[in-house]
Amino acid sequence: MTTMSQLPPEHYERRTLVSCLTGLYSCWWRRYEWSCTQSGDCCCSKLEGATFGLLVLTFCSTLVFLYFWGQAENDYNDFDWFMFEHLGSWFPWSVVLLVIAATCFTYITVLVLLAVCLLSEHQKLHLHWSHKMGILLSLTLSAVATAVLSDLWSKEWSTLRLSFQVTAPFLHLGGVMLTTALAWPVATHLFRMSSRVRRGFITGPFLLILSALYLLPLGFYSPCVQEKGTLGPPPALIGHRGAPMLAPENTLMSFEKAVEVGSEGLETDVTMSYDGVPFLMHDRTLQRTTNVHEVFPNRTNTPASMFTWAELDSLNAGTWFLSGDPFRTSGSLGADDQRRAGEQSVCSLQDFLELAAHTDRLVIFDLYRPPRGHPYRDTWLQRTLEVIHNESTIRSSQVLWLPFALRPLVLEMDPELQQTSGSQLPLEELQRYNIVKVNLHYSEMSAELIRKYAAANVTTNLYVVSQPWLYSLAWCSGVHSVTTNAPQRLSTMTAPLFIMSPDEFNLMWILTDLVSFVLIVLILTFH
Repeated sequence: MTTMSQLPPEHYERRTLVSCLTGLYSCWWRRYEWSCTQSGDCCCSKLEGATFGLLVLTFCSTLVFLYFWGQAENDYNDFDWFMFEHLGSWFPWSVVLLVIAATCFTYITVLVLLAVCLLSEHQKLHLHWSHKMGILLSLTLSAVATAVLSDLWSKEWSTLRLSFQVTAPFLHLGGVMLTTALAWPVATHLFRMSSRVRRGFITGPFLLILSALYLLPLGFYSPCVQEKGTLGPPPALIGHRGAPMLAPENTLMSFEKAVEVGSEGLETDVTMSYDGVPFLMHDRTLQRTTNVHEVFPNRTNTPASMFTWAELDSLNAGTWFLSGDPFRTSGSLGADDQRRAGEQSVCSLQDFLELAAHTDRLVIFDLYRPPRGHPYRDTWLQRTLEVIHNESTIRSSQVLWLPFALRPLVLEMDPELQQTSGSQLPLEELQRYNIVKVNLHYSEMSAELIRKYAAANVTTNLYVVSQPWLYSLAWCSGVHSVTTNAPQRLSTMTAPLFIMSPDEFNLMWILTDLVSFVLIVLILTFH
């Protein structure tokens, strides 16, 4: 009889491994609780089989949620602003969602890995009830969050579609590698089963998924797969409300920072004060970006345009940036920049235009019409043009005129303004209004559309592009300029992050599939 002392060291190592796997998956830490599968047996009961199926479904759901929200990082600030509009207080809800998504996915992935390892060790699956509750909670959270975000923020699916144009080759590589690794536990149980029906139930879906992965690149398209030497110049950068990661948005400091890091243009939002002074403010109210709650506590919900310039000039427009830290970047600023940021005030259109004139930068802005009862309700356009022509030294050719209202009148008053459309229009209409640029949301990015406009001497600007992968895609698509929250980051890029020639892409695809096929054949032969 073989004694315990005569057992080989490998036996103890394997027993320790199985003990850890079973303890973590089933909360069974004692040896007599383990249950091995015999040749011809199923790996688990029907209930545990259904649980494992639910685990795989939850893995897919949490993966979709994590990828969806991870790729939406470009718009986190917009999401936090959306939540502010509904809740009335600023909080980084986007980061909270990301943490929840990452936590759920990590937890479910660990359970899947434990299950696969137990199957490889010929152990029957018995998931502990607490993990079953965790699976249901993770599935509910990921499914509900994805559904709610899809309903409230459906345009993010366009972001997801664009991301595949960059990540698809690498997702294909990862998917094939994962499926190849799963061939080992699949083969282990496949050749231990006596029932042909069970074998077919496992083999059929596995081969179907594997074949789909092998052929997936046939349907892949990306402007980042192009012949060498055909890449155009990088898109010019237009600072979105300045450089809002480095200074409070829509302040002089923010625009100065944007100029410092290489922005060729400056973007802002113009509102008309009650006494006819155009000033820079994105929100309808002053609540988010000023200390109006301290200076005018009874007027926090009053439209910004119902304040006089003297009242606006008395507000602080910088301390919110340091306390709220909207981009989680204020802590990286030096002491002098933090002090200066905290002293910023509401910026007038005149000061903004003078800065652009002195630094020779283009400007583009949204112009908000005052509400009913406002003295400049019907003359806000004329008053804005008056500031451009008579109260600043900026050249009309530096202004990308975006407002659509009364465009024929504006053309007549100042034909030197660079007419810009905020939506896709037929070429005939663009030419009728002398439009030289279209300003589109990045989700409308299309290399074909950009080429069509460029052939008619109409350039394309996309907003808001702040992530390097999205900027890379715009670069490969031939976009002429982008409005960005991160000019300091994008200005340092010397080439797109993801670009390869068709030959390199085909080599990557064929080698990945070929290596996977050989490994799976070897695994099946071994078993």
